[in-house]
Amino acid sequence: EYYFLNLDKYQYIHSIFAMETNNILNHSCPACGASDRDRLYALYFTNKFDSIDTSKKYKFIDFAPEPSLRKVMENYSFLEYRSADLFMESVDDRVDIIDMHIYKDNSVDIFLCSHILEHVEDDRKAMRELYRILKSGGFGIVMAPILLTLKEVYEDSCIISEADRWKHFGQNDHVRIYSKEGFVNRLEEAGFKVSQLGIDYFGADVFERHGIHPRSVLYVVRK
Repeated sequence: EYYFLNLDKYQYIHSIFAMETNNILNHSCPACGASDRDRLYALYFTNKFDSIDTSKKYKFIDFAPEPSLRKVMENYSFLEYRSADLFMESVDDRVDIIDMHIYKDNSVDIFLCSHILEHVEDDRKAMRELYRILKSGGFGIVMAPILLTLKEVYEDSCIISEADRWKHFGQNDHVRIYSKEGFVNRLEEAGFKVSQLGIDYFGADVFERHGIHPRSVLYVVRK
């Protein structure tokens, strides 16, 4: 309700029904509060972890962790789980995503970077940092708000007031909205190989059962 009230108050200029991975009517799980995108991540990780060598340890960095998903990931004994954020207090690593000097080159096996890049002024630098820390053969999930009606990334450094950011970007601390092509292009410019996994990968019945919108797409990046 908070978001709907502010989008209406500040006259958001885009359609909330054109967002790629956003189940407005079934956003939060009534049991644990997990968002639809968190449920999508959990589905992918569950399937992925069934096919890896669990006798090994994998360093996993969870940027801006969500409580419900964090609880799940911490239960995997083969993950060396680290939570990371610049502002959250209850994380393992206090880190700025555009300058992650605490992590060495090629030191991370898996990472999750969900809905962070739309907050970051220099998102390209953040993407390069994610690429730098990822091991060759490692993978990550990178997600951000994507508006399917856009042809290119929508951003303007002159839009700085709370009201204008709500109006143009859909949230007072967002600095852009990505187009699908623009998002993928920036990830590839950073060096990543990008896979887009949607309803054909997961199955329509799985999406329906877990309250995930048919427009949802998971962006998996590899080095």
